[in-house]
Amino acid sequence: MTNCSAMMIPALRNGLRGLAFVVGLGFGAVSAAETTAPVSFSGGHETDPKDGGRPVVLVAAGLEVKPEVFREAFRGVTPAKDGKPSPEHARQNKAALMKVLKPLGVTNDRLDEVSNYYRYQPQKGDLWPTAPAKAHAIIEDGKIKQIVVTEAGSGYSSPPTATVKGMEKTSLTVTLQFGKDLKTNGGVASVSAGAPKASGKSQ
Repeated sequence: MTNCSAMMIPALRNGLRGLAFVVGLGFGAVSAAETTAPVSFSGGHETDPKDGGRPVVLVAAGLEVKPEVFREAFRGVTPAKDGKPSPEHARQNKAALMKVLKPLGVTNDRLDEVSNYYRYQPQKGDLWPTAPAKAHAIIEDGKIKQIVVTEAGSGYSSPPTATVKGMEKTSLTVTLQFGKDLKTNGGVASVSAGAPKASGKSQ
């Protein structure tokens, strides 16, 4: 009996290994494999009509104040008619801004740094500094399981439109992040999938 049992144990072990291998193959065949698809971003540089083209959400975040606070400060500014203020005019505008911002901890140097960084000439087709975001979608069983943001980008003043290649009818929601670091300010924090976009046809 002892010899027989000893002979059966290796065979039993081999049988279990074989069974485990077959079961593993079975499970792999049933579950759908995950695939990836690139996510494209477009737009995302709109400004509030009342801001006169200024990316206030970005400037305010860079100064660590709320957008409405910066708007209040800017009400005391009188832009030069020819776009080139005199030194005296520039000092008056700076004083108006600092009157509101200085009590909140904004220094003159920081105001200059942020203002210069986001200064641009829209009439020449310019735009403030931006960097495009990059992401990809993980797809399982024909549905978006997760969207991975690999590069947040920067300079988005409004949520860009995001689409997954091959799944353009699926609505995506983009959430932005703002902060004092100008190189990452206005980056994409996350992208989530929602219901498919309406086709435009009445049901």
